[in-house]
Amino acid sequence: MFGASITEAYEEAMMRRPSSIFHSLNVEQMSMLNKSVGPSKHGAINEERVVILDAGSQYGKLIDRKVRELQIRSEILPLDTSAQQLKDFGCRAIIISGGPNSINDDDAPVYDPAIFKMGLPILGICYGMHIIVKEFGGIVQKKDIREDGVYTVQVDTACPLFNGLQQVQTVLLTHSDSVVRLGAEMKVCAISSSGITAAFYNGQLRIYGVQFHPEVDITLNGKQMLANFLVNICGLSPNFTIRSRRENCIQYIKERVGSNKVLMLVSGGVDSTVCAALLRQALKPEQIIAVHIDNGFMRKDESSAVEKSLRELGVDLLVKDAFFQFSRGSTTIKVPGLFYERDTPMLCQTINPEDKRKIIGDVFVKVSNEILKKMNLNAGEVFLAQGTLRPDLIESASTMVNSTADTIKTHHNDTELIRQLRNAGRVIEPLQDFHKDEVRRLGYELGLPAHLIERHPFPGPGLAIRVLCAEAAYMVDYSDTQVIANVIVDYKNKLDKKHALLSCVTGTTNREEQETLSRISNNIKLNATLLPIRSVGVQGDKRTFSYAVGLSSNEQPNWPDIMFLAKLIPRILHNVNRVCYIFGDAVKHPVQDITPTLLTKNVVGQIRQADSITNRILLENECTRKISQMPVVLIPVHFDRDPAPRTPSCQRSVVLRPFITNDFMTGVPALPGSDQLPLPVLQQMVDEIGNLGGISRVLLDLTSKPPGTTEWE
Repeated sequence: MFGASITEAYEEAMMRRPSSIFHSLNVEQMSMLNKSVGPSKHGAINEERVVILDAGSQYGKLIDRKVRELQIRSEILPLDTSAQQLKDFGCRAIIISGGPNSINDDDAPVYDPAIFKMGLPILGICYGMHIIVKEFGGIVQKKDIREDGVYTVQVDTACPLFNGLQQVQTVLLTHSDSVVRLGAEMKVCAISSSGITAAFYNGQLRIYGVQFHPEVDITLNGKQMLANFLVNICGLSPNFTIRSRRENCIQYIKERVGSNKVLMLVSGGVDSTVCAALLRQALKPEQIIAVHIDNGFMRKDESSAVEKSLRELGVDLLVKDAFFQFSRGSTTIKVPGLFYERDTPMLCQTINPEDKRKIIGDVFVKVSNEILKKMNLNAGEVFLAQGTLRPDLIESASTMVNSTADTIKTHHNDTELIRQLRNAGRVIEPLQDFHKDEVRRLGYELGLPAHLIERHPFPGPGLAIRVLCAEAAYMVDYSDTQVIANVIVDYKNKLDKKHALLSCVTGTTNREEQETLSRISNNIKLNATLLPIRSVGVQGDKRTFSYAVGLSSNEQPNWPDIMFLAKLIPRILHNVNRVCYIFGDAVKHPVQDITPTLLTKNVVGQIRQADSITNRILLENECTRKISQMPVVLIPVHFDRDPAPRTPSCQRSVVLRPFITNDFMTGVPALPGSDQLPLPVLQQMVDEIGNLGGISRVLLDLTSKPPGTTEWE
């Protein structure tokens, strides 16, 4: 449409990259926001603000973060904030976020149409774009083609939003509804590779809508688009800095804690370590009780290393071995939408990943109370400090960040007991407005050593959520999904034979993608194996919990081609969250059962060994800092069993998940053979882990986020 062609693969571009939300706006909250205006770099008070109206997006806080990176003040407010409240607030521009709903739903989130009559510049993102379409007489409908993941769009560079950019842009699309007709006042300024309207605008009204997410790193020039909107279109001045955030954190701690004591749970990760450093600057040493609770799911020798590192920093650390309490622990869970609660089984008998996370989070609170009791302290008079970050709250759908987002996964620092403590005002979380990279910068400012600041993120529940527990195979729509997966990887042959399910592929792909599938399937014989297990994903801002597909071959894989398939398969098969490559010979037999797996000591020991091997090899080859995160996952899948004699499933497999990200909300897998993941390093991991007892195969997770989350659970 705009005279350009697709020229650059997303992964290659990504590899070249350098590595206060409220549910309702009442008088008290308005007062708090008005008092929160910070100093600019010139010392003056900055009153220019853009408001982000939150429609429940998983990436809502990333919009806020990107705006603040541009040195422009922003605040996130509920979608239903009235035009009058925005006017009273001194709003200079509006961004409407994405969200999981359809604009056509009867219960679609409410907004005030009067915001479009204020004369303010407005940018609508995804769902926010659909709101604008509706308000200006257009039509949004669900179409057969759904776009979830990395795409290219062609943009009209005459549009002020795309000033200074090339005509072809790599972006993140996550939507099921699409614009089918625009109102007469709007002009299309971008289309996706599927021919769907990707952006529109009215320059005179200064109203813009984009179907993609400019706030995420996957949209390679998204930050420039936001800068064009905020500075060039809105006329805002980039003079709001984050220089004072450290002082604000310290002041927050002093005011909240006063002369009371604080129990600080220290895991050894960068978040809790930076939080502890802030506490030490804000409070007297005798006010801080630093505790490391070993839940039994830590990495090999992790607790002793944490104790040593923190004692070297002068932290008087109490280490508590609590594996028995966690293994036998349980909790009570409120059933969403219903008026009753249910008790979970003990953790060692629990399969559901959400239950596992909630049990572990609540047991942390219970063990903390036991520690305080032994110290003759009243738990009700001691604050609990946590290194909670904004992404933790977003993915947990915490009411601290929004009331409409879908829960992707409950973080251990945002369970029911934690929320009860928050409501009672007993939780200290100075980093709740920070993202991982911002915490690292803060850590350096606090003088912490690099080996602590640059550690890979490790979840609070530890290895417990890197073991996929199951008692039976997941087999919903198994046969059709398996057949379509094979049609995709054997596309040329199935096309020649006019396979009955070929339309499932041709109906959701364009000609260029179909030509690429033909070329790949003509060059290499691949097998697609549907794994009868489920992992957590996010599609269209909603949590998904479904299949993984494993690709295997007797030939040497072409990794860019395998990565192409890894992006395409979940887009065609919406009940697939992940695509992995299975090392070794081509998998001959289908996998239709699993190895029963629970969190026993032997099972945890198995994943601990694999994790230790992986991290040792990364460290020895100086790859640790090149990869953002490297989850190692144990799955209950035993390959290479002839189904005829019905040999029982008794082994498990290990999945490696090398992940590259800047914002830890989106990201891509490390490309095998790249500087981040050299092939000899990868092969060494595969060989050493494969030699462990009871391991069937080693797999490599090649899924972007979205549709797969960083962790499998």
